Amino acid sequence: MHTRLLIARGMPTTKTIFTNGCFDILHRGHFELLKYCHSLGHVVVGLNSSTSVKRLKGVNRPFFDEGDREFALRSCRFVDNVIIFAEDTPLRLITELQPDIIVKGGDYNPDEVVGSNLCEVRIFNYIEGYSTTKVLENQ
Repeated sequence: MHTRLLIARGMPTTKTIFTNGCFDILHRGHFELLKYCHSLGHVVVGLNSSTSVKRLKGVNRPFFDEGDREFALRSCRFVDNVIIFAEDTPLRLITELQPDIIVKGGDYNPDEVVGSNLCEVRIFNYIEGYSTTKVLENQ
């Protein structure tokens, strides 16, 4: 895949940091995770397509289509690249990208993270009170 080559050519000493998700309702917890990723290197976000979000979260999701979610993420100063993927997991994308580190939120165990057999995994602790589930419950 050309993504890795473009990143490496532009920043030869910077690590590629990968995180992924639906990013349907952006909140402070997301931004803190992305900020942490940015502190580690070049941030690539794998974004679930609208069809994969629907399969994973149900017929009422996503609230925003993939174009709007991609735009929001690309507008964040902590994100360097966004790649939309249609599968339920980002394994194919991770295999092609070959990131140095995968970062996931605090609800994951490192050995359960897709791609954990391919590179280092770091878990970012939750920011208390900030989760999409919590946001939806408080409506």
